Amino acid sequence: MPTRHLTDSYAVSPQIAVQDIADLKAEGFRTILCFRPDGEAPDQPDMKVIEAAAKEAGLAFAAIPVKAGTVPTDAQVAQTREVLATLPAPVVGYCRSGTRAAQIWALAEVGKRPASEIFAATDRAGVDVSILRARIESVAAPSAAPRKGGAHFQVLIIGGGAGGLSAAGSLLKRNRHLSVGVVEPSNEHFYQPGWTLVGGGVFQAAQTRRKEADVMPKDVVWMRQAAKLFRPEVREVVLGDGTVVSYDALIVATGITLNWNAIPGLVETLGKNGVTSNYRFDLAPYTWQLVQQLKGGTAIFTQPPMPIKCAGAPQKAVYLSCDAWKRRGVLDSISVEFDTATPGLFGVKEFVPPLMEYIKRYHVGFHTGSKLVAVDGPNRTATFERKVGDSVEQVERTFDMLHVVPPQSAPQVIRESTLAGSDGFVEVNPATLQHVRFPDVFAIGDVIGTSSAKTAAAVRVQAPVVATNVLAFLKHQAPVSEYEGYGACPLTVENGRIVLAEFRYGGKLAPTMPKWLLNGQKPTRLAWWLKKYVMPLMYWDGMLKGRELMVAPKPLNAKKDG
Repeated sequence: MPTRHLTDSYAVSPQIAVQDIADLKAEGFRTILCFRPDGEAPDQPDMKVIEAAAKEAGLAFAAIPVKAGTVPTDAQVAQTREVLATLPAPVVGYCRSGTRAAQIWALAEVGKRPASEIFAATDRAGVDVSILRARIESVAAPSAAPRKGGAHFQVLIIGGGAGGLSAAGSLLKRNRHLSVGVVEPSNEHFYQPGWTLVGGGVFQAAQTRRKEADVMPKDVVWMRQAAKLFRPEVREVVLGDGTVVSYDALIVATGITLNWNAIPGLVETLGKNGVTSNYRFDLAPYTWQLVQQLKGGTAIFTQPPMPIKCAGAPQKAVYLSCDAWKRRGVLDSISVEFDTATPGLFGVKEFVPPLMEYIKRYHVGFHTGSKLVAVDGPNRTATFERKVGDSVEQVERTFDMLHVVPPQSAPQVIRESTLAGSDGFVEVNPATLQHVRFPDVFAIGDVIGTSSAKTAAAVRVQAPVVATNVLAFLKHQAPVSEYEGYGACPLTVENGRIVLAEFRYGGKLAPTMPKWLLNGQKPTRLAWWLKKYVMPLMYWDGMLKGRELMVAPKPLNAKKDG
């Protein structure tokens, strides 16, 4: 069988027959790739026959039929990239003469190697791909610097948390044949909204953790790496091991970074000396342990400057702890303080009055403009910078329990990339979630640079918007869906009642249910029931799987109310 090598790992061949399989295996090939549709010639063996013979010989087989006389489509090229990246090499591709097998390989290499190198390889094999010259030269990699080749995907998602997997689920719900890659280094997945309830003794920590493999959609390719470098100019992402992955569309879902080291002394004392945080899976149980043990003394709760994920979570810890102490009859023996670096208790004014009622009910010492700047765990001392008029003064407070929320920022790999705006987060159009400078880039979740809340509820609404707009982009169409900035914060003011704050851009109220059923400006048992029982199910079995209950994407430019 006359094979012609383009590289050490890829060769092309004219139509092969069953009797050629043994020779191909003897040559060292491990995968056969068919580019010829059935029925082109009377004597042509069906690809199913070739596939069966290949598998019987222990070879892998894949088929990407390309009609004779046509140029491979972008989807066919993407499939080829994925096959070449995932099936064992060396690979032999065949069609009638070998030309289509060479052409599609050349297109699959665009962006991974220089045009000159692509043409040299096809010339050595005696295959003419000049019909593709303009297409290849327009976007081929500008330099021949050595790098570790990786896969190509129609959609590449960076991050396998709530945002990344929800976007993947929404995409695959609409197109199961889409080529999707997910870059995520962690082997564990967490339902982070549940950590507040762990710290309040309502949930067990184990309820909030699952294996990443158990929640990863089966139709995606999971790359267990972290992203190291973004190259949006050439549609590439470099992974931690040096692998270069290319894409047609990119979704950034890296989340937000918690900067524990930003507060001197904090890291050394976390999990001991009465210092805890519901913002970590391993520490939330310690919060509840401290709450149970404390019978008197001083308990301090902190909130850093914005932005942070779930801006209501720091005060939820206050309320649930105070409620537990009140039920045990020890609250009057505990001096409770809430120090927030923000100018107020909550960013949407309509929800402040009911929350302030609980601040008063629990006799909480409430300090705004107060930022935690140092912790001395062994001596149980916390240092704050507090705004007093136009000046700032340092205040030292001793504590028996200290619940800390660390400062937060966009991940370093985002801040240092060309994707970042002036705030370090991904610079997207707040309505379409499409990048303002790179139209093939979208973002979702905590990493987006908008004024929307960084909550799981926001992600749930963003996912179908991102999915529909990405699919429109892949069809060379303008965005079709709009995100109005919806966010929700179930503020657990006591065990059994929640103030359900729902809002959108500009702090406008955005209730999901009619006011007669659930008034979000009052503490209700229905909201507690939703938080405790319904929302975890909606997370694990709904949004991560692309089930979009009550979050149909709103058409872009639809007439706005009010």
